[in-house]
Amino acid sequence: MKKPAIIILSDAPVELARKIAALTGGSVHGLRKRVSHADSFFEDAGSHLRSLFAAGLPLICVMSTGAVIRLLAPVITDKQSEPAVLSISEDGTSVIPLLGGHHGANDLARTIALALSGHAAITTAGDLRFGVALDAPAPGYRLVNPENAKEIMARLLAGETAKLVGTSAWLQGSRLPFSEHGDIELVVSDRARKASFKTLHFAPATLALGIGCERGASAREVIDLAEFAIREHGLEPKSVAGVFSIDLKADEAALQAVAAHFDVPLRVFEAATLERETPRLANPSDVVFAEVGCHGVSEGAALAAVGAEGTLIVEKNKSRRVTVALARSPQVLDATKIGKARGRLFVVGIGPGSEGWRSPEASAFVEAATDLVGYSLYLDLLGSLSKGKKRHDFDLGAEEARVRHALELAGEGRDVALVCSGDAGIYAMATLVFELIDRGGLSDAARRVKVAVTPGISALQAAAARAGAPLGHDFCTISLSDLLTPWAAIQMRVRAAAEGDFVIAFYNPVSKKRRTQLAFARDALLEHRPRDTPVILASNLGRPGETVRVVPLGELNVDDVDMLTVVIVGSSETRTVRTGDGKTWVYTPRGYAGKAGAGIDLEKANV
Repeated sequence: MKKPAIIILSDAPVELARKIAALTGGSVHGLRKRVSHADSFFEDAGSHLRSLFAAGLPLICVMSTGAVIRLLAPVITDKQSEPAVLSISEDGTSVIPLLGGHHGANDLARTIALALSGHAAITTAGDLRFGVALDAPAPGYRLVNPENAKEIMARLLAGETAKLVGTSAWLQGSRLPFSEHGDIELVVSDRARKASFKTLHFAPATLALGIGCERGASAREVIDLAEFAIREHGLEPKSVAGVFSIDLKADEAALQAVAAHFDVPLRVFEAATLERETPRLANPSDVVFAEVGCHGVSEGAALAAVGAEGTLIVEKNKSRRVTVALARSPQVLDATKIGKARGRLFVVGIGPGSEGWRSPEASAFVEAATDLVGYSLYLDLLGSLSKGKKRHDFDLGAEEARVRHALELAGEGRDVALVCSGDAGIYAMATLVFELIDRGGLSDAARRVKVAVTPGISALQAAAARAGAPLGHDFCTISLSDLLTPWAAIQMRVRAAAEGDFVIAFYNPVSKKRRTQLAFARDALLEHRPRDTPVILASNLGRPGETVRVVPLGELNVDDVDMLTVVIVGSSETRTVRTGDGKTWVYTPRGYAGKAGAGIDLEKANV
């Protein structure tokens, strides 16, 4: 379950919200105009709750049930996909699961009520009568025929009895009315079977699907062979706990596809681990050993997954480029704790740093990470999002070491967020990630990680928004730092942008040792645009100490600019306008006045 959001509308329940946050690992969201201290703030309760609900976050609302119902009513549509939603009284005595009872809300309510010495108001009939919800099996079990669940639960509530076929501590520990002669069958088996309308089939996650394949094998070939092996041996596909292979295949697209097909994790082992399974292999191969360092991938991976007590039940099946085998465990398997996953590297741009300017996807990537890597200030700006995660702090100037460390951590199977300010792809770490992968010098595992890059609000976007709309027409960005770019190349770009009449955003305009580049840029631009061209000087955007000034290009003073200042110089068309409140705004017209009445859809012209 995702970490919940604890919603409060005033300061009164702050202490209670903090207790719940500590208990659940969640974060406190407060209504800005009434709450003094929270992990994040929102302006409108309805839109905020609905956006969190749509994102699938569990909601723990310290407010009246009526308020929660009214706020969420427009987005309540699908029982099968809704997250847990709880309402809690401000004194903590009543904990009410409103939605998602079978998606964790009931269990969450019991946990919170126990900690607060309150009462969990569980109203789900099956939970109350029998202590279980048949349409929400315990971890490690899947319901093969969920369409039968509602009718069977109704029959049991009406007094009918059930016969248990197989064993399951989860069901046997319940208060279900079992009888050897029950008309209803509750079947626990990893074997495929035809079920009547009076049968519920629960598939335990006891099967390990081992797969080996040539590089570049098609997903269709892998899926077809896996399904054939399962079907031909009378096994239930929903009992597949995971797809297992050698670590050399961690980034194999076909294996990712077959794991997605069965909706299970892909986990991998080192060759040495698989080689230890050689005595148990039905079809050891010297050819495979010479190629990858173990005598069998599919059989070895399946056996390594089920452990010493497990058995090989489907020997290696082979197609042109793929091998498949299956092993059975005597216990339910948790694939996430077997072998290691393909590591993931999230390259995250958090914008200027404030929570309000951080995208939901960036927050979700940080939330999903086990490890955070970045400059210490950027990690600090994450606030409560960094709670419970391992930090790897780096100083400024250690960019390559920072990125290399993040890639190698991900190569160990971890989920790593490489945190940057602004946009990770604009003068930041995303480029270096791909450069290191391209250049080499990384471990094989680090080169196989899954990389995802999420955008952030860049400094030029933030400065432009604060000042108005200076980027309304063609613009470019130029870094004035010559640490990585020759000064001659920078001069060429400044002259070209000046001649092309672009709006220009200058990054890294000055430093303690470098004071002449911005003066050169100013003078070069003055050769092509008026002295009264607006120049925006913006620093600490979205953070305490934010300043945004507008000065004429002819009066731009280098001493008014530091390394943290973004400088946006308008084009010859850029204008200023004063609104009724006395504020001066900067904008660059796009020619709308000239197009008026010409029958052109200017919005579509953006596409």
